[in-house]
Amino acid sequence: MKKMLNMFFVTLGVIFFIIILFGIYFYITDPLNLKPLIFDTEATESEVGGDTDRNPALNESQEAALKTFGIDPASVPSEISPEQEVCFEEKLGKERVAEIKAGGTPTATEYFKARDCI
Repeated sequence: MKKMLNMFFVTLGVIFFIIILFGIYFYITDPLNLKPLIFDTEATESEVGGDTDRNPALNESQEAALKTFGIDPASVPSEISPEQEVCFEEKLGKERVAEIKAGGTPTATEYFKARDCI
C-alpha cells in the first residue's frame, strides 16, 4: 500500500512539473499571441500615446508585426538607402521586397534574415 501511494504521488509530481514547464514555454514564446489579451498591453500603450504613428515608412500592420517581434517601430529607419534595398533584395528576393514595400507584412523569419541590412 505504501509503495502504491508513493508511486501515485511521484506520478502526480511529474505531471505537475510537466504542466509548469508547458506554462513557462507558452509564457515565453507566446505562440497563440495571448499576452495582449491577458495583460492588456495595447490599452496601456494607447493611454500613453502608443497608438500614434511611430514610423512614417510603415503601415499599421507592419508596425504591429514589429511590436510582436519585440522591436520598437521607432527604432527602424524611416528611409531606406539604395545600399540597404540591395541588401534586402539579396536576402529576401526582389518579389518579396516589392510586396513589403507595397504594404505586405514581413514574417519573423524574414525579419531575422534581413536584420543585418538595417
